[in-house]
Amino acid sequence: MGKVIQVAEAAKAAKSAMNRLNTIEKNRILEAMAAGLLSHTEEIMKQNALDVDAAREKGRTPALIDRLALDKKRIQAMAQGLRDVAELPDPIGEIIHATKRPNGLLIAKQRVPMGVIGIIYEARPNVTADAVGLCLKTSNAVVLKGGSEAIHSNKAIADVLIRAGEAAGMPKGAVGLITDTSREAVAGMMKLNDLIDVLIPRGGGGLIQSVVQNATIPVIQTGVGNCHIYVDQTADFEMATAITVNAKTSRPAVCNAAESLLVHRGIAAEFLPKVFRALKEKEVEIRGDAFCQKYGAVPATEEDYDTEFLDYIISVKVVDDVDAAIDHINMHGTGHSDAIITNDYRNAERFKADVDSAAVYVNASTRFTDGFEFGYGAEIGISTQKLHARGPMGLAELTTAKFVIDGDGQIR
Repeated sequence: MGKVIQVAEAAKAAKSAMNRLNTIEKNRILEAMAAGLLSHTEEIMKQNALDVDAAREKGRTPALIDRLALDKKRIQAMAQGLRDVAELPDPIGEIIHATKRPNGLLIAKQRVPMGVIGIIYEARPNVTADAVGLCLKTSNAVVLKGGSEAIHSNKAIADVLIRAGEAAGMPKGAVGLITDTSREAVAGMMKLNDLIDVLIPRGGGGLIQSVVQNATIPVIQTGVGNCHIYVDQTADFEMATAITVNAKTSRPAVCNAAESLLVHRGIAAEFLPKVFRALKEKEVEIRGDAFCQKYGAVPATEEDYDTEFLDYIISVKVVDDVDAAIDHINMHGTGHSDAIITNDYRNAERFKADVDSAAVYVNASTRFTDGFEFGYGAEIGISTQKLHARGPMGLAELTTAKFVIDGDGQIR
């Protein structure tokens, strides 16, 4: 626990120096970090192989191993992500709103850093680079706590970023990685109120709920993704099938992958065989209600409709109409991303208005819920809460605000 406190203390000590960095200086650091990743690709891949081999020995799922594995292309994408962040406008110092009062006071609301951000995440080592880039651009210090499955990868990436960043002018201690993989280290980190200003958990439902329930530090809740595709009665079958297969299988281990398929009863007998055939070609296990079982689904439990599988598994249910689909999604979903496939304008508008999720789609895959796809650059996660941030969390969501007031002697 002592090393956890040391990392957090160093980050707090770097807060003021981080706040003094200007945009040019921050962008120079980001560029240096990107170059560092590229020049140390082989070293990072060698350390990543240790994590991947250990995961295979432990019998981890192919989906988890896919999240964990790095290759040259993924490391290049991490480097490009840092460069993309460098090209984004700097939100720090932005005047959100300003007004002049009748007494002459000029009151402005200005974006400022949060201070020290703690990020707890699981087996996705690319999060290390994403988190550092976003926090640096927003002048925040960051304390990273990755999962034990990716410890070698995270250490290699963090070491490269810290060395390159400090050589380019980043304050010492502004980026820190907690290498203690014990539960005690995580539990202790979640209670460092005097050192860490906000916590962001990024991972599966178990991790997120553990942080939300046990942290004494304020938490921004990123999303468990029990995402739905609803195929309406007027849907184009080819489009609906392509979207369902993409949303489920393009990367099943990410939070914007579809976990549940709802089908209008009026088309179920015709559509289910088609979509089931396409899903089975991708080796997806289909768990469905009694109607779906007629076409090869295995029986679904009620729990299946509440589950983020993060695997080649999908739950399927036949519903009577768009209202039943909306009710099912709002009851079983996690407020992340949900889609309707339809040619009925009124049903599309009803779905958009009544589904209570961070991202609601009409005739498109849920896989687009992503900072880059939305044009915001890298993200720290998808927030499913309703306070401060919702949806992809980019630069603006990693800031807070303060009021700055200019006067000329006013008293009250």
